[in-house]
Amino acid sequence: MGRRRRTCVTLHDVAGRSGLAAAALVAALTHGPALEAQSRRVEPAEVRCQSVLGVGVDTDRIYCDVLIGNEVADGIIVVIPPHRGSATVTFTLYGRHTYSEDEVARGRGYIEYLASTVVATTETVLARPVVLAEFRTEADLVDRVSGGAGPGGVKAVAPVGGEGIRITVPEAVTQISIVGLELQVQRVDGQESFSSPGRPIAVISDVQVEYQAR
Repeated sequence: MGRRRRTCVTLHDVAGRSGLAAAALVAALTHGPALEAQSRRVEPAEVRCQSVLGVGVDTDRIYCDVLIGNEVADGIIVVIPPHRGSATVTFTLYGRHTYSEDEVARGRGYIEYLASTVVATTETVLARPVVLAEFRTEADLVDRVSGGAGPGGVKAVAPVGGEGIRITVPEAVTQISIVGLELQVQRVDGQESFSSPGRPIAVISDVQVEYQAR
């Protein structure tokens, strides 16, 4: 009868195999999140704007008016592509100023704007962004908007100030709405508040969406 050959497994072999398994585990733990991060996309969002202010002369950005509304449908709709996990929407929220060279020359140009908005779905409120913007001189204007009757073909209305907004969007959500709530205006001669539906109270631009595609 033939003898069975014994397979001798040494501690060195076990350690080597354990080392390989550990290395594989470390690779999975370290490269997994990195690969996931690499697969996330950042791209301009699809924006359905109720009222387009126009295109910036200096930046070529499209500026969209934020209107006061009572319903999600009254706002600026941002479409979120199908995504795994949460997505992130970013945009810049500006004050909305009507520039008057004459008012500035007369020393009555100062205005402070406090615009309150809400970012919501049909089910829940995601955030309540606000922007506080001050205007004193033309240098405070972020950009000029083309398509107007003023000097150089620009509009009197222009963005002022600017607040970077970042919104976390749950996985099941496919679109969000940016709706105006109220505008408070402080002028040299007094204060006013506006809350009538349909009134433009702020401006947004540069809407981006970051997500992991399904």
